[in-house]
Amino acid sequence: MKQKELRFDFGKNWEAFLQTLNDERIAFAEASLKRALSVEDLRGKTFLDIGCGSGLFSLAAVRLGARVHSFDYDSHSVACTATLKRCYFPHDSNWTVERGSAVDQDYMSSLGTFDVVYSWGVLHHTGNMWQALANVIPLIKKPGGKLFIAIYNDLGTATERWRAIKKLYVSSNFSVRWAILVALFAMIQLKNGASRLLRLQNPNPLPRWRAYKKNRGMSVWRDHVDWVGGYPYETAKPEQIFDFYRKHGFSLEFLQTGALGCNEFVFSYPQRQSESNSVGLETETLRAETVAHR
Repeated sequence: MKQKELRFDFGKNWEAFLQTLNDERIAFAEASLKRALSVEDLRGKTFLDIGCGSGLFSLAAVRLGARVHSFDYDSHSVACTATLKRCYFPHDSNWTVERGSAVDQDYMSSLGTFDVVYSWGVLHHTGNMWQALANVIPLIKKPGGKLFIAIYNDLGTATERWRAIKKLYVSSNFSVRWAILVALFAMIQLKNGASRLLRLQNPNPLPRWRAYKKNRGMSVWRDHVDWVGGYPYETAKPEQIFDFYRKHGFSLEFLQTGALGCNEFVFSYPQRQSESNSVGLETETLRAETVAHR
């Protein structure tokens, strides 16, 4: 009998997040896209949301005027995104929602090319991060195309400790999971509070929790659950991601590093399609580099 794959129920977490979704959070999500992509809107643009999760950023992209294709491996995440489409844009034929995998080369190659490819905090949860990072490259081969990704930072031994915690979480029963979540949340908040107190700052976390959603419209607690439970779990140093995409003609436009969490990258592809290698040669190169990064 085949052993069940250890994987966090990302979609169930996002179902709970949608209960808190409101116009304010959606506006913050829109603002974060505009800020990172250096645009005022996405009118006339195509937007691919890889690992759409709650569907919030697909919704934000549609509201900014983009034609959006959303997909996720997790069926509950697909359902979340479909719910947002049904609630906000029920008759919009320019927004497609479906199930798919970023490590499925046949599926990815069937999607075509996009002006913006977005995948925030997703590809490091596929179980084959470097293959997923390679699979997105042909999807952005348009003049001025942009890739907006966020990948967990590699912190050496700390990364290994968190991998063990995440594996324990996904392999435990409901009661143990809640105990892990609460204990880690309390520990992190106490540690952060003590650090602020030493810097003569207000240690009270409540103002920071209220301000947290202003960054991307997200929830402190739901992001904590996603962080603790997020397994499979892979990481990369910022320079590894930079070097990987630079070799394929991409230029770094935006970088925001996050110690324990995600590093955000926006790359642009300025070359014309005719300047790239043939599809066959390019695919072989990507496969070779994927193996080299494992």
